[in-house]
Amino acid sequence: MADSVTDRFLRYVVIDTQSDARSPTQPSTEKQKNLGRLLAEELLAIGVTDAHLDEHGYVYGTIPATTSKNNVPVICFTAHMDTAPDFSGTGVKPQVMKNYQGGDIQLVGDRSQVIRVSEHPVLKDLVGHDIVTSDGTTLLGADDKAGIAEIMSAAEFLINNPDIKHGAIHILFTTDEEIGRGVDKVDLKKLGADFGYTMDGETAGTIEDETFSADAVEIAIKGVAMHPGFAYGKMENAIRIAGAIIDRLPKDQAPETTRGRDGFIHPTGISGVMEKANLSFIVRDFNEEGLKTKEALLEKITNDVMAGYPGSTYTFTVKEQYRNMKVVLDRHPEIVEYAVEAIRRAGMEPVRGSIRGGTDGSRLSFMGLPCPNIFAGGHAFHSPLEFVSSQDMEKAVKTIVELARLWEERA
Repeated sequence: MADSVTDRFLRYVVIDTQSDARSPTQPSTEKQKNLGRLLAEELLAIGVTDAHLDEHGYVYGTIPATTSKNNVPVICFTAHMDTAPDFSGTGVKPQVMKNYQGGDIQLVGDRSQVIRVSEHPVLKDLVGHDIVTSDGTTLLGADDKAGIAEIMSAAEFLINNPDIKHGAIHILFTTDEEIGRGVDKVDLKKLGADFGYTMDGETAGTIEDETFSADAVEIAIKGVAMHPGFAYGKMENAIRIAGAIIDRLPKDQAPETTRGRDGFIHPTGISGVMEKANLSFIVRDFNEEGLKTKEALLEKITNDVMAGYPGSTYTFTVKEQYRNMKVVLDRHPEIVEYAVEAIRRAGMEPVRGSIRGGTDGSRLSFMGLPCPNIFAGGHAFHSPLEFVSSQDMEKAVKTIVELARLWEERA
């Protein structure tokens, strides 16, 4: 099973599926459909007869039930096809280090890129594993092609072993998760599931039922343009205004200075000329109150800066991205409890955690499809240091199979 899931993963990561937040289309990049077409073809080949790619780039498919019980809930397993815009996903050259024996891993394509044990202590638990990395010039794409490979391998295993009793299982592969639009066009009626699981987590054995709540903030500044030779007492440079706002952000509320349950205010983009400038932020916190407090602080900083530029104006726009899925999942505790038991049956000690981020499951939960997050085994996401263990991907496949079995047993 490990060879199968790894072979699939290596096949998928070389397909460039980077999403683009600047694009208004769904999917945001047409190249995401290249992977979608391949996945639909592979699903058909293993016996998922209704597998198809829709116009939005989503892949749907159904593993038919093998049980005679008619009260087994319909499960959905989902993962996203796109990779993050944060680092290049073009020309991925995956490297497999067989039987890793410990120590730092220097990447072959860029010798300055080193996966250090001091920074990634999970490597101490992966001695003897087969570790897949990029060559250091791109990200790897384990987020979330590891999840895709695991779902595909589990689907093939279940279809080839009809003696394993389970209810109907639906498969959903999404686009544009990395830019917050992953489920914008999902047809939940067509999907037809009672609840789901995203395979989009990190360390083996982890089940996550809580995410950040998340908003995006856009600040548009209109300054006062003037020829620099005649600007004395008149010019109000929008670039300087934007810089002053960034400079006043609290240093102890940044991603690089927070951890655990601390939220943050994170500038993600800045552009401008003398006349106008635009600032983009993401704001994160585990509860709604904390989110609003941070947004109020950001607007106060903006107001205070703008007070020194009486001829300039600004707009402050907040857009909801997703909310903490724990609010929904706490109403359905058995969904997480069964995942915990499945992880245990797959040979691991389960660890319940919270995500300092979000998944498609955050949005799906509030759309009516409760959906916690299960590990996929990857680490150092969105960076050239990304890596994943073949053996951990195998454990994720086993977890999916055990979950399918559990829901049938307890129906």
